[in-house]
Amino acid sequence: MELTLLDEDGTLRQVPMGEAAAFSKPTAPLRSRVVYAAAHVAPKVHADNTPGAPADIDWDATLAFRRTVWSWGLGVADAMDTAQRNMGLDAAATRELISRSAEAAREALADPAIAAVFPEGAQVGDLVAAGVSTDHRPEAELTLDEIVAAYREQLAATEATGATAVLMASRHLARAAGSAQDYEDVYRQVLESATAPVVLHWLGTAFDPNLEGYFGSTDTAEASGTLLRIIGRDPAKVRGVKMSLLDDAAEIAVREQLPEGVLMLTGDDFHFSHLITGSHGGYSHALLGAFAATTPAASAAIQALDAGDEAGCRRILDDAEKLAVHVFSAPTYHYKAGVAFLAWLNGHQQAYQMVGGLHAARSLPHLSRIVELAAQTGNLEDPALAAERWHSLLRGNGYDVPAEGSVR
Repeated sequence: MELTLLDEDGTLRQVPMGEAAAFSKPTAPLRSRVVYAAAHVAPKVHADNTPGAPADIDWDATLAFRRTVWSWGLGVADAMDTAQRNMGLDAAATRELISRSAEAAREALADPAIAAVFPEGAQVGDLVAAGVSTDHRPEAELTLDEIVAAYREQLAATEATGATAVLMASRHLARAAGSAQDYEDVYRQVLESATAPVVLHWLGTAFDPNLEGYFGSTDTAEASGTLLRIIGRDPAKVRGVKMSLLDDAAEIAVREQLPEGVLMLTGDDFHFSHLITGSHGGYSHALLGAFAATTPAASAAIQALDAGDEAGCRRILDDAEKLAVHVFSAPTYHYKAGVAFLAWLNGHQQAYQMVGGLHAARSLPHLSRIVELAAQTGNLEDPALAAERWHSLLRGNGYDVPAEGSVR
């Protein structure tokens, strides 16, 4: 089979289409690493998927994708930036997404096939970690006390579903905080309200420019010190920290100083291969948007690690990382378009549509390179389906590409 690709100058070229990777679903829980895929949402195709319109979610497709992730032994990180939170996913849809995902996880645990790939006695929070922030408040400016109250409101609602809470970085806090001490005070009060250990989330400016200077400094080492003091005050309240700075050295520096029992969950979509595989006696676990695009590969990599095949794990993750580096290329915050595009290519949603019209955020040549890299790295689950869908998109944009992919 020939795959037709579109280059930056508008020319078409053909490459051979490879076979699907021989990845197999696990038959037992993944042991070596804790892994979450930060999942996207699929909108109804006929909905008003235009900028500013409320999100109208295709719940069947969205929840089916989560069940697919669970079937590979991975947890789902939900209602976070990959789900277009603050980029099309409004507060009402966010609340409903958390509730529906938690209920779907509860139902999944009653399925012997899915229960078998999670530890015995697994609960909803082992399958779903959900974002908690202050973004349901429409005001641009909040006082520190109001920020604490907003965090607590979302925290209580998320904990009531059984999902693990992920304390996301707050744009309100980034605007209101005047010092590192303000961050420490806010997080201390919010953590005191948590009834179960939470994950702290540090999102870098490549993903959200509004978060510049988070944790009280634009100097990463100083900000890291604030984060570590927040954790060190009561480590029992913190299950882990997700770092999404795209700075592997900074992540390793924090990882090496974490209290015992607190996990580093890498959110570094550019360097996750060596961070997860590990070096010098240390390694990171994972909470990655990239793994929503490469779920079978992520599972296969950890299965290899469980079997003692570190080199095999690294090879699979290196390939997945090669694809992720392009999907997350600048402007990085538009990576969601690539995640949704791959979900469509792989048959997980009806059309290449996104809430808020975000499917227009990447060019056809950019998408073409995603197809090419996914084919090269074994991340097309059904190559024939992916080729058919990609070629139909080219034809719909005026390119004369026959069904078999060759150029007329």
